[in-house]
Amino acid sequence: MRIKTEKSTVAFNTIGYIVLTFLTVICLIPFWVVLTGSVTPELEIINEGFKLWPNELTFEAYRSMMTNPGVIVRAYEVSIVLTVTGTALSLFLTAMAGYVLSRKDFKYRNGFSFYIYFTLLFSGGLIPWYILIVKDLQMKDSYMALLLPFLVSAWNIILMKGFMKSIPEDINESAKIDGAGDFTIFIKLILPLSTPGLATIGLFVALQYWNEWFLANLFITTADKYPLQFLLYRTLASAEALKTNIALSLNADTKPPSETLKMAAAVVATGPIVFLYPFVQRFFVKGLLIGSVKG
Repeated sequence: MRIKTEKSTVAFNTIGYIVLTFLTVICLIPFWVVLTGSVTPELEIINEGFKLWPNELTFEAYRSMMTNPGVIVRAYEVSIVLTVTGTALSLFLTAMAGYVLSRKDFKYRNGFSFYIYFTLLFSGGLIPWYILIVKDLQMKDSYMALLLPFLVSAWNIILMKGFMKSIPEDINESAKIDGAGDFTIFIKLILPLSTPGLATIGLFVALQYWNEWFLANLFITTADKYPLQFLLYRTLASAEALKTNIALSLNADTKPPSETLKMAAAVVATGPIVFLYPFVQRFFVKGLLIGSVKG
């Protein structure tokens, strides 16, 4: 039997779709400007600014960036390996910490929770942290200097603890009656039930690893070990230096592609990680809401 929809409901849905479509288009405009800016001639941007539709297309910025494609490919490999490895390890460690702190039978859970929360308010500062990494841990020019600092986050542990509180305790008791140990319960029951929380935190961690360039600036000295973001940062810095030198010494008609290069760098850096969001989108909102309510 077909259910008749009231006119007021149809009108409300129509207005809602129109408003949401309008907001979606507004949100997409900045991305479109970045994309078109990367294929707009440099002089056109300088004279007329960024536009939605360029007068002519040029791929000079991408050609400048790809003068040595092996370096870009190597930087991609470094960023992908760091992102995948770091996210997997971080999720495992964060899930274990959140699970333990959410267990009511863990006597010292409040003390450890406060200790972890305390690190959100105070830190040792940049210089002691740099000395720890370089002198004490001997991680100068090592991938471990890029991997370790983001493995465990106090905020992510608190978020995961809040999410795991929403899992009924009866599941643990039933599994123990069947003879399962704590680690078995964690791997086979708790982790599958924690998919929304893991997807949410995994997206945060993956973005953090993918966008990281500051640690590479501090600790990495070998060019082959540069992650993608730091390589693009150095490329843009070199383009700005070239632009300054040309402005001081050569004719005004010579314009290196510094503005278009920035847009092309944004496209190259953003492209792969954008495809990660659709896979975790359906878990993202649910995990974030549950974690925030139960904290």
